[in-house]
Amino acid sequence: MKKIIYGLVAISVVATTGCEKWLERHDPAAIDSVTYWKDKDALEQYTNGFLESYTPGEGTITYSYDSYSDIIQARNQNDFLQTAWNSSQQGGWSLGDWKFIYTIEYFLDNYRNVPGLSEETYNHYEGVARFWRAWQYFTKIQSFGAVPYYDYVLDPNDPTLYNKRDSREYVCERILEDLNFAADNISAADEYLGKSKINRYVALFLKAKFCLWEGTFRKYHATDPTTGLAWSPEYTSSEEFLREACDACEKLIENSPYSLVMGNSAADRKNIYRSLFVNETINHQEVLWAREYNDGLNVWHNVTWYFCSGSMGQGWSLDSDFVAMYLKTDGSRVTDNADWKQMSFADVFADRDLRLAQTVISPEYKKYDKAGKLISAAPNMTVSGTGYQIIKWNIDNEAYEASKISNNSLPIMRYAEVLLNYAEAKAELGEMTDDVWNKTIRQLRERAGVNGDRPTAVDQYLNEYYAQEDGTKIDDADILEVRRERSIELISEGDTHTNRWFDLLRWHIGHKAVKQWYGVYIPSLNTPLDLNGDGVNDLCVVAKKEDIGSEQGVTYINLAEGQFRLEQSDHGRLMYLKDRYWEEAKYLRPVPYTAIQINPNLAQNKLWEGR
Repeated sequence: MKKIIYGLVAISVVATTGCEKWLERHDPAAIDSVTYWKDKDALEQYTNGFLESYTPGEGTITYSYDSYSDIIQARNQNDFLQTAWNSSQQGGWSLGDWKFIYTIEYFLDNYRNVPGLSEETYNHYEGVARFWRAWQYFTKIQSFGAVPYYDYVLDPNDPTLYNKRDSREYVCERILEDLNFAADNISAADEYLGKSKINRYVALFLKAKFCLWEGTFRKYHATDPTTGLAWSPEYTSSEEFLREACDACEKLIENSPYSLVMGNSAADRKNIYRSLFVNETINHQEVLWAREYNDGLNVWHNVTWYFCSGSMGQGWSLDSDFVAMYLKTDGSRVTDNADWKQMSFADVFADRDLRLAQTVISPEYKKYDKAGKLISAAPNMTVSGTGYQIIKWNIDNEAYEASKISNNSLPIMRYAEVLLNYAEAKAELGEMTDDVWNKTIRQLRERAGVNGDRPTAVDQYLNEYYAQEDGTKIDDADILEVRRERSIELISEGDTHTNRWFDLLRWHIGHKAVKQWYGVYIPSLNTPLDLNGDGVNDLCVVAKKEDIGSEQGVTYINLAEGQFRLEQSDHGRLMYLKDRYWEEAKYLRPVPYTAIQINPNLAQNKLWEGR
């Protein structure tokens, strides 16, 4: 590890007075305590640098991880899911991946050199630093399981750089300690709210997220995949982690200034969900933390372009099996009908959860063309592989589809997830009650125009879908309904830790990541379809090149090219073909081969040994 950690002084932190990356020009260890650690501004400047360095970017927030999962089709896949994989292919253990140790620990070693501040102020800044240390180690254990844990400034000549990895359980204890301190001590004052800064409620949010992750991971994985051994009783148990998650969520629900944006009418509900993701202004009623983009700051991103580009994007689209999970507005399930796989594109959206038409292009979708005219727009089948083309993050304007400049701010943490985390932790503990349901899942469903009554019977479609690889089923209506709600509400959003991919890992259903993707129903070959009912045909599936027609505006899919087929040979749901490979070892990444060559004490994760 010496070569990996060495040189951690090359870090990037932004000053509060501008965009200059101050710590790229200065070795933090060379900072003179008299000239730098002199007042509160120094602490604010340094911790603002954590925001600049570690806040997730637009790709992580909107599309990067869910495309590894079961519910979003994407054209290209990370090699991790397409090959048998081995430790020589694995990254994530380089200098840049561990620089947080130096930047954070240096601050923790020096922040009290600033004279004359109150204990409350010192604790606030310590809490911010410990929040980021927990954030970074949370990321590490999600990828590698056990990792070496350091809570001091590393010197390149320190022999502990060659230590073995600390146990996953030990590292998780330290993460929980940091998050408890952060949640107790980071300020909740107005100056930290509504400004995309780390405040007490953001720390509580991360605590709930982490404890739900670890609690469910240990519940559904009988052994620690790092070692192949049973979880040690000396450390926090699965149940205790879930109770810690409940505690953090209860504090957020009872004491925070955040709540769901509900709207005032049925018309509001048709747009209120998506408005959280496509507007320049952050709605701080529901959004705890976001990346702010706007024209006034001259700060933009390229998300709309990526979701609409046939060349740079990956054609992110929903899988039909997942679309089927959206309830009808009366609370009934389309999957209870034997012919649900034969539903036309228009019928798929009829009387459904309003979030569906706010997540993908529906027959009602409209956008502005480059001339500023509002037009109907069908799914672009040169981009989409299933026909359920995602628009959740898109600005509805062709000018943005062809530009790398979008100005909508991107939520990282939303109050909706607080409710979902609370509901899931309670359900996993067997403590879901009508009261818990009504203040969590009912609210989310009713905002989406869906009857919010608590189901009493197990949905067998979900029960089959969420079965583990050995066939073990959940057989619990509350857990299954919470999973339905989580996947729908949080589709294509998250941060480094929250996304569908990590849900599959913690629930021990990673095999779902390699399921077949299905798309829109095709009643017959060689028959053009008008998907959105605007009188213009959009799609035609043909068996061979000679059947391709010349009708303007129609995308022809030629099955002979091998990228698609139909579920019933000459009709049925469109199937997008992509070979992917899963095995039990992939619940963790292997420790990179190069890292073990430098420090053999690291050792390899159990199921990756010898590879």
